[in-house]
Amino acid sequence: MFIKKFVLMVNVLYLSYDGMTDPLGQSQVIPYLEGLAQKGYRFTIISFEKKERYQKSKDQIQNLLDDANISWTPLTYHKTPPVLATLYDIYVLRKKAFALHREQSFQVVHCRSYIPALIGMVIKQKFGVKFIFDMRGFWADERVEGGLWKLSNPIYRFVYQYFKRKEKQLLQATDYTITLTHKAKDIIHEWKEIKSQPISIQVIPCCVDTELFDPEKIVVSDQQNLRKKLGMPEGAFVLSYLGSLGTWYMVEEMLIFYKVLLETKPAAIFLFLTKENPEEIWQLCHKLGVQTDSIIITPATRAKVPLYLSLSSWSIFFIKPVFSKQASSATKMGEIMSMGVPFITNSGWGDIEATVSEVESGLVVEDLTEGHFNNTIHKLTNSTYTPINLRKQAIKHYELSAGIERYCEVYRCLSAKYDKETYILEISTSAGL
Repeated sequence: MFIKKFVLMVNVLYLSYDGMTDPLGQSQVIPYLEGLAQKGYRFTIISFEKKERYQKSKDQIQNLLDDANISWTPLTYHKTPPVLATLYDIYVLRKKAFALHREQSFQVVHCRSYIPALIGMVIKQKFGVKFIFDMRGFWADERVEGGLWKLSNPIYRFVYQYFKRKEKQLLQATDYTITLTHKAKDIIHEWKEIKSQPISIQVIPCCVDTELFDPEKIVVSDQQNLRKKLGMPEGAFVLSYLGSLGTWYMVEEMLIFYKVLLETKPAAIFLFLTKENPEEIWQLCHKLGVQTDSIIITPATRAKVPLYLSLSSWSIFFIKPVFSKQASSATKMGEIMSMGVPFITNSGWGDIEATVSEVESGLVVEDLTEGHFNNTIHKLTNSTYTPINLRKQAIKHYELSAGIERYCEVYRCLSAKYDKETYILEISTSAGL
């Protein structure tokens, strides 16, 4: 006697201009695809890799993807000359994606951000493949507001206008859009140029590996040794900052906040966990008249970040409140919460106001002035946040499994439209064996 079992197999082409050997690929792409692969989705990744990182990490990433039964086609990323290098990468991506589709007959093309989505839209139009636009944020506006595209330059002005036109076309063509914030979803749904509104949008914020960022795994003796290494007294009030210092993070305003904090807590320590050159911080301290005796700047590997964060009393991050940042989700926020640490941030980016109101995970500064800083420090001093509750909220809202399940909802929605006779794999097994 034979019993027929039917397993839905969806063959997905995943396009990313970020490399899988990049930190972003390892934290915000691979973990999701590993989880989806376990649920029966079959992935082939095309990504663009920076040569140095690829040479250093290719074997590690290849083994990781092999274990997850994920195919990987790495391409070389080109940075210079500006614009022309990107056009060449787009040409190479299109050629490779078409070739792979002819070999494997993908049912879905999942595109991370705008440049891969240009190819995904063509694949949908040419081959009838379902198209997911995982837009991440308002990319063209980020390039302008981050100072990377100067609109005074006619070339960059043309490129910006081109991508803003394409943005509407991509949103019109996609079968499903992924955004990081509800605010971005609301903004898109207000765009009358897009037909058939409201278009299908799933909100998936940046999720966190709560198994790595787990205070229960911190060894007390390791904390004590780290404090000694950093010259940090036992019981000190520690304000921490985690991550890069780049375009969007307002280092000067955070240092002013610390300067105001010292008036209330003169022994407070400011711990920067960053791999970037500390010279920018020291120069700003000199400019602002901030004492540097109790500022510690140190890098930390990802594996060690939870230990360093565990020394924090509070964590802080100020993000530029510009239009494009309304579509941003800060990975560090979930990591900080998962370690049971409350945070201080500013208003005007992402879903932060709604999140803090619902989750009660930290304090939002409405205006980046010393008067508002004093009010926030008063609230900080009298706060009643508990590490256990903060971690519970992180698990509820930002755990990786929750993000994977939201992606599954999108895939299931698209799968429901398929001719199942085409995409079902039939397996026969002998009963009683």
